[in-house]
Amino acid sequence: MKKAADVAEDASNSRAFEIVARTGFAVSGLLHLLIGVIALQLAFGRTGEADVSGAVASLANQPAGPFLLWACFAACTALALWQLGNAVLGYRRKSDNKPGKRFSAAGQALVFAALAATIISFIMGKGRNSRESTSDWTLTLLKAPFGVFLLVAVGAGIAITGIVFAVRGFKQTFTRDLSLSSNQSVRKFQTGVGVVGYIAKGIALFLVGLLVVIAALRAQPEQSTGLDGGLKALKEQPYGPYLLAAVAVGLIAYGLFMMVKARTLRT
Repeated sequence: MKKAADVAEDASNSRAFEIVARTGFAVSGLLHLLIGVIALQLAFGRTGEADVSGAVASLANQPAGPFLLWACFAACTALALWQLGNAVLGYRRKSDNKPGKRFSAAGQALVFAALAATIISFIMGKGRNSRESTSDWTLTLLKAPFGVFLLVAVGAGIAITGIVFAVRGFKQTFTRDLSLSSNQSVRKFQTGVGVVGYIAKGIALFLVGLLVVIAALRAQPEQSTGLDGGLKALKEQPYGPYLLAAVAVGLIAYGLFMMVKARTLRT
């Protein structure tokens, strides 16, 4: 057992594996950038699906679509495994081996595993509209014992995560995980896209969580429509197109930040 653990730790510490895994952050950045562009188009009256499925579908429709999807799948899978290794085996730096840090790594492992699953579903020709799949998932959970309670807890968890993202953006605590450039202009860019991106991502997650809670309390699963539904609901509010455009720009900034993170993450 110990030998297997040692092999797993050596693999997770491999420089080549780390490079591939870091690319997963860049893939996440690219998808957020595409989501932001689609959301910006929605703000100006065009149609589209401003969520992960819509972004992956956009990639699939490119001339090199199959290659891009396989590359993205490999990177996200590697990152999920890397984060799982950090959660189970710990980080290289002893100062990072705190319960909160390792719990966060476990959460990121789940997020990127889900992202890899979404990408492979499109590769296999079984990709689904996130809006519909979220509503179906909500209906399934509502029918389970204590379903309403569980769904409210899930929605509240997502909304709280959104608040945490926004606070990280305001306080700039995300900079602790990066090797910031000594060049003042580059450093300002790294920090700027992080601040704007984290706040926008936080708003988007808060909207998604709010819709899940509303769907649970009203027993109307069709109201739980994921990120796309949350952004479209935002558009229906007073000054909605302007608010949606601002969040869209923020999501683009978050995408750029994730690309910066892929290059400058401290390990």
